[in-house]
Amino acid sequence: MAIATINPATGELVKTFEPLTAQQIEEKLQLAASAFKAHRKTSFSDRAAKMLRAAQILEEEKDECARLMTLEMGKPLKAAVGEALKCASGCRYYAEHAEKFLADEIVETGARRSFIRYLPLGPILAVMPWNFPFWQVLRFAAPALMAGNVGLLKHASNVPQCALKIEEILLRAGFAAGVFQTLLIGSAPVDGILNDPRVVAATLTGSEQAGIQVGISAAKRIKKVVLELGGSDPFIVMPSADLDAAVATAVEARIQNNGQSCIAAKRFIVSEKIADEFERKFVSRMSALRIGDPFDPNTQLGPLANADAVTTLDADVKKSIAAGARLLIGGHPLDRPGSFYAPTVLTNIPKDSPAYKEEFFGPVASIFRVQNIDQAISIANDVRFGLGASAWTNDPAETERFINELEAGMVFLNKMVASDPRVPFGGVKSSGHGRELSVQGIREFVNIKTVWVQ
Repeated sequence: MAIATINPATGELVKTFEPLTAQQIEEKLQLAASAFKAHRKTSFSDRAAKMLRAAQILEEEKDECARLMTLEMGKPLKAAVGEALKCASGCRYYAEHAEKFLADEIVETGARRSFIRYLPLGPILAVMPWNFPFWQVLRFAAPALMAGNVGLLKHASNVPQCALKIEEILLRAGFAAGVFQTLLIGSAPVDGILNDPRVVAATLTGSEQAGIQVGISAAKRIKKVVLELGGSDPFIVMPSADLDAAVATAVEARIQNNGQSCIAAKRFIVSEKIADEFERKFVSRMSALRIGDPFDPNTQLGPLANADAVTTLDADVKKSIAAGARLLIGGHPLDRPGSFYAPTVLTNIPKDSPAYKEEFFGPVASIFRVQNIDQAISIANDVRFGLGASAWTNDPAETERFINELEAGMVFLNKMVASDPRVPFGGVKSSGHGRELSVQGIREFVNIKTVWVQ
């Protein structure tokens, strides 16, 4: 795939970039290794001052950052501004908490001194996706840099200007050259970069296949890797729930980021007792969405990231209908310039259809009717993914069952699944392993060193 900015709302090729040569990659690896030697010795207060400055720049330039996101991947402008501000919040969180999270931990052993010290590892490769082009990167970079590591970013090829802007912000914030670098490369050089002894670990957010490839490459070199992969998140609604709140949130959870989020609700599992009313209200809200130019502040649903995404989504919808799923609304690309897909709702989902088992990356919702909580949990868990889950109930016994029995890295009750710097983010099963954010996230890429002084 060419490294280029293509406006998904119009299909217009805006700007192209030449990928780095092998020599240029080597120079950046040398710079990263050199930068790490100095950066690891800086104090937490020094790193925090720079990270707080990065947060300030993100806040001051939120509109410019947002325009880049909307231009390159079609995110509605209001949501893009929110993403820039969320990045600022993440930077502030780690500036304020990193020293505490990585402070020595005293262990009582009978020795004169015994403790755990958390030390940085070195240059870390981050392979990041286009759907949250700033947040995905900075939720890695903020803890990594605060821990004393340095970062190498291989961003998605359709968001090169976002990638370059992030590097620019961190440089302007005061981080030395080489502490964070954007590598404008395709996927082919990734294996060679992971093979380089100067690169000590990797993190990837993306598809299962990309995660498998990076995971294998890292494993062959015995290097740590964190993988945040796909999700087919269930959204369960039980009779005791506040139905109007559940429906409103269900639509928001399905169409966030134009339906292109790993933690977007995708499978709506509803008690038969309230299913007719839920379905009627849900379809009504999906039908009323304002679709259009993502730069228009009134737009609720913008385009998919590219034409291939539309083709893939439409093929899976049609396969599901052919297998027996019933189409309530939508089910087709929109007849207009750009990569738009109609809001779509499917029901009567057959078990052997893509709508049952695959992750739909776009504004397509699948509704399942269940007789009881046992069936709800069974369907929710009957996929290979285990990223997030949202369950709506006011029954304390049901709440405990959902917390304990849903196979997911994150369970949200009476709220849509979301990422927050204060709590760990990640999944189980084919949704990956390791965690981002919170104290767990910053400790993924450190040497947890035991010290014993007799």
